[in-house]
Amino acid sequence: MMGALDGRVALVTGAARGQGRSHALHLARAGADLILIDIARQIDTVTYPMADPADLAETERLVRELGRRVHSAVADVGDGPVLRAAVDTAAAELGRLDIVVANAGISGYGSVARGLSDAAWQNVLNTNLTGAWNTCAAALPHIAAGGRGGSVVLISSVGGVRGIRNMPHYTATKHGVIGLTRTLALEYAEQFVRVNAILPTSVNSAMIMNPTTFALFRPDVDNPTVDDVRDAFQRGNAMPVPWVEPEDISKAVLFLVSDDARYITGATLPVDAGALLT
Repeated sequence: MMGALDGRVALVTGAARGQGRSHALHLARAGADLILIDIARQIDTVTYPMADPADLAETERLVRELGRRVHSAVADVGDGPVLRAAVDTAAAELGRLDIVVANAGISGYGSVARGLSDAAWQNVLNTNLTGAWNTCAAALPHIAAGGRGGSVVLISSVGGVRGIRNMPHYTATKHGVIGLTRTLALEYAEQFVRVNAILPTSVNSAMIMNPTTFALFRPDVDNPTVDDVRDAFQRGNAMPVPWVEPEDISKAVLFLVSDDARYITGATLPVDAGALLT
């Protein structure tokens, strides 16, 4: 899709690494200039290492290497005023905003019985759901003001349409993201601003590739490795793969924000290796 997004500006949250970096690079290769947002610090209830400023700087470098303009900012999507200021500044610098990928998200494990803390619940809610809302609230006025239409993609999960044991906070937020997607799709349809959600299965990123997740999937093994958990992950998918890659999600993002999807809005697109069939 080289050139498919020439002249457009895209905002990606959670852009420092993983899916966010992949989304940014796919959009840049298609011709878009980029606004990159990431918290770039550790949240204390998150049990895996989060991105840091060096990761965000590397994404920015890779986008510039592709010949695209880029504006990056360290901002917490859960902080509405800070995020709005960052988006306003970036949109003014780059001159427009056409595309939003609300990707920022964190995970974790717990339950009533396992002692899910108030702080862990609130941090996941603030990032995954309030953060998605804040991202849309900051970006949509700029897209609407351009009068050219646009596209918003929110990253939900297969957990947005079914329960996942030991992840009540994550699952609740991803259900909420789908409700937000459908409502915004209705509200902005007349302005040709399309709003869709993607529902990934497990993705090969730091969110699942960490000792805490491995131990949850293989409690029978001391210090399980990635090889110990492959079969356990694969049982969750209909296709014989344990997880998908970030670029698999990015290709779906690229389709949804392109003109090829110009009449698709309010959709929830699984990229799940058949997980929702199991």
